[in-house]
This record gives sequence, structure tokens and C-alpha cells, in this order.
Amino acid sequence: MARHLITSALPYINGIKHLGNMVGSMLPADVYSRYLRQRGHDVLYICATDEHGTPAELAAKERGLPVDEFCAQAHDAQKAVYDGFALAFDYFGRSSSAENRDITQHFARKLNENGFIEERAIRQVYSPTDGRFLPDRYVEGTCPHCGYDKARGDQCENCTRVLDPTDLIEPRSAISGSTDLEVRETKHLFLLQSKLQHEVEEWVARHEQDWPQLASSIARKWLTEGLHDRAITRDLDWGVPVPADTWPELAAEGKVFYVWFDAPVEYIGATKEWADQNPADRDWKSWWYEADDTVRYTQFMAKDNVPFHTVMFPATELGVREPWKKVDYVKAFNWLTYYGGKFSTSQKRGVFTDQALDILPADYWRYFLIANAPESDDSSFTWEHFTATVNKDLADTLGNFVNRVLSFSRKRFGDEVPAGGEPGEAETRLGEEIASLLAEYETQMEALQFRKAASALRALWSAGNSYLEEKAPWLEIKTDKDAAALTLRTAMNLIHLYAVVSEPFIPSSSAAMRAAFSLPDDTATWITPEEARTLTTLQPGIPFTVPPVLFAKLTDEDLETYKERFGGTDA
Repeated sequence: MARHLITSALPYINGIKHLGNMVGSMLPADVYSRYLRQRGHDVLYICATDEHGTPAELAAKERGLPVDEFCAQAHDAQKAVYDGFALAFDYFGRSSSAENRDITQHFARKLNENGFIEERAIRQVYSPTDGRFLPDRYVEGTCPHCGYDKARGDQCENCTRVLDPTDLIEPRSAISGSTDLEVRETKHLFLLQSKLQHEVEEWVARHEQDWPQLASSIARKWLTEGLHDRAITRDLDWGVPVPADTWPELAAEGKVFYVWFDAPVEYIGATKEWADQNPADRDWKSWWYEADDTVRYTQFMAKDNVPFHTVMFPATELGVREPWKKVDYVKAFNWLTYYGGKFSTSQKRGVFTDQALDILPADYWRYFLIANAPESDDSSFTWEHFTATVNKDLADTLGNFVNRVLSFSRKRFGDEVPAGGEPGEAETRLGEEIASLLAEYETQMEALQFRKAASALRALWSAGNSYLEEKAPWLEIKTDKDAAALTLRTAMNLIHLYAVVSEPFIPSSSAAMRAAFSLPDDTATWITPEEARTLTTLQPGIPFTVPPVLFAKLTDEDLETYKERFGGTDA
């Protein structure tokens, strides 16, 4: 089986993330990783907190903590939420690690040796009130392109255009709010992306036909506009330091690398962190160095991260002139909105992941978010839609099927899978339908089409309900007990099948379904076509229990409570 390297965009360290962030990177990466593992592939799923740059410093300042202490606490808090969502990272690292520092500095030295880094004097915003140069994110103002009045000096959150601080209209310090700003001269390192334009274009051309249109169009747009040389250092107290052996003057001034230079390197750094925990059994370089023919690398991210992963970081890797693994497939997502308005960490708008887990278990959110993933365009979260989806798909279609099959069988046949008669025409039709639907589900998962995969999974659940309605064991038992037993045994085999194939979407509920049956040596990781057609995994006599209700239905009162608590429905 193939080796699959999977990464999702690193979440910023400054606070718990919202549902849009979850569905735009980490959750689909987890679903895909789980699926590949079930199919027997060797998978390494890597992520980490992105801890450098102004967001960390500003958040630490707001909390009154040293930045390193703040980052350590915030990392643990974020990891606890991701554990709550059952994200099965192989490793969740930190971009402030020694491993990332060393590899980032190695990349910078090699780029310099190869003529792709240049030291330049630039004019930069300086705040006399704060007594310091202001890095791009320390400057806020109005975006010159869309008029958004809270744009940052590196990028406008509203229109996603990349900016320089001097582009902003009516700029102000993010530290003090002072508008008394000056422009002074200082020195920084620049990555000469312009010299790498042709190589990046050739690399993108070899891959973009395989990427989703969203990813390829954004990459192509950047390349059409032309790659510009960009400063890769900042005046900050927290970050990967410029190595003194190569740039002693800048190191003495305390320059650090720009967060978007070191953050993508952390994918490699986190893999080394993972390997360093057990170096005798883990070889991090086999995933990243000279691995083009042995590793399939898939990245997951929202559209605002696409330029950095399809253009800027590939330019860095190309310029290093070493055989580092580059991404094979970029799965990009549009925005998940909250009643048509943006989820926003800074504005605390929308449902945040820790709040979500306080309301309902993770599987409710996992299923809804993937079933409505913003793949082809933006999608909107509303409490009405969420409630309807939970009630229809999870509570009624899946949960009710499991409960009524097992409860009815226990009532009429006891606590073991009943025997019954031989499968007939209805079971043959069902088996063919299940095999076909399972093949469709596999096809969509392989293609990373998550909404279509969710639709196929939902169709699998619905097939069980249709079979149950057709056979009506509550009527069969009045005239033919063996026929009713066959129906229930077949339905129980469907429940076991659902437990296996639903695991990427709803792992906790899948585990509960599987645990309902005392099946010896239940090591199935997937269902073969033959197993799907015959539905005979569970033989008569296997003990079972009725699990607690898998999914509770949400009421109108619940709906009104959620809307009142979170508001924002008039966006």
C-alpha cells in the first residue's frame, strides 16, 4: 500500500478556533487519514500550532503573560479541543520547537548560498509612542482594495489581498492604537521569489490539473500577477532567530524570520519532533527527503492559505536545491459562514470549537461540517440547518435504525443474533445496493469529495431503513418468525457494516455500534464487496446489547436556546 503524508494548515496559537477553521483544514484531513488507515495505507498525519509572529505576541500581551508561557498554555488548550473532536493526529507539534528552528535556519542558509536571499535596506513603519519598528501585523488600517477598516499590514482578512503596512489607509499601531507613525530605514532579508518565478510556474503546471479548481486558480492568479521579492524577517521578540553565523548584524539586532517563512517548514519540523520521540523506530527523512516516488503528500487548507502553500513555500523548497518533498495534492476549501457573515476569531463571531463540544458530542459536529463542507463555494452555518441535519440524518436515519432493530430483536428473540431462514430476493437486492453504494462512497473518499462522500454514506444508512420498511419484521413475526429473524439478522449486519464504514465521519458512534456485538476477533477495518453483498459477518448466536441512544433529536427549544446564546443571525 502507498505511504500517505497528510498535513493541515497550522492553526494560529492566539485562541481557540471556530468551526470554519475546523472544517477548512483539520477535520477533513482527519476524515481522509482515518479512511486511508482503514484501507490499509501507511499514513502520517502531521499538524502543529503556529506560534510565531505578531498574533502570539499580541495575545500574550493581552493576557499579561510571557509569550513562551502563553504559547505553551495555548498549545495545550488547542490540543485538548482537537482531542475532543477526535482528531487522530500522528503528531501535533509546535512551530517554536528546536527542530523547526534548526530546519528553518538550514533552509535560509541554503537559499542564501544559492543566491535567493538578499539583504536590503527598506523603509518601515516606526511608532515613537511604542518605541519600536512595527511588523506588518502590528499595523492596522483600512484596506485600499475593499475598504475593510480592520485590515492588517500583511493581509486583509476581508478580501484576502496580501498587503504591506504602508498600503493601509489611516494606519494605526495595533499595540497602542497610536496614529503617530513614521517611516524609517532598517534592514531585512528578502527571498528573491522573482528569480524563482519560472521554476514555480513549471512546478505548478505539472500539478495544477490534478488540484481542485479553487487551489489551481489561486496559484495561477498569483503567478500571473508575478512573484515579488518579499521580506522574510521581522522585528519581533519571538520567532526563529536569524542565524548569527550567516547574518551577524541582523542577528545582533534581534531579527527573526517572518512567520510565513518558518510556519510551512514546521510540517517538516513537526515530523522530526515526532521521530525524535522514538528515533529507533521512526525515520522522519523517509517522509520528506528524496521521497517523491514513495510518498503521496496531501495538504488541507482554507483558501486564504492557498497562495503560501502553492507558490511561496514551493518557491522556498525549489530554491533550497535539495530534494525535499513537495505537495502532490492541495485540497482547498472556501469559507464556512455564520448566517452569511464570516466566522472570526478576532471578532468572536460564530461558534467556536470548545463551545461546540460544550453543547453536543463531537460526532454531531463532525458529520454536519463534512456533509456541508465548503468545497465548490462558500456554505453557511445556521442553527436551523444544523438542527434539521442532526434530526434527519443522524437521529432518524442512523440512530433510530440502530435502536429499533436491536431493541425489537432483543424483545422478541433475546440477546443474541437470531438465526431465521435463508436470504431471499429482498436480501439479494439489498446486498447489491449496499455493494454499489459502498463503491460510490469509496470513490468519493478517494477523490476527496467530502460532501459527495457524506451523501453516499447517508444513502447507505437510508438503504437499511428502506429494507426494514419493506420487510416490516414487526408484521412478519405474526405469521413467519423465521422470516422476521432473517430480517433482523440482516439489519444487524448492516449495523456492523455502518460501524466500520462510518468511522471516518463519526468515530465515537461507530465504536458504540461495533461494541454492541460481542463478535470474537472483530478486526475488520473495511468491508469487502462480497461482505457487503452477503451481509453475513454476524452469525446467529453472537451476543449483543442495545447501546445508549446514538443521537438525541434536537427540539425547537434547543434551537431557540442556541440562537439566543450565539446571536448573529441577522448578518
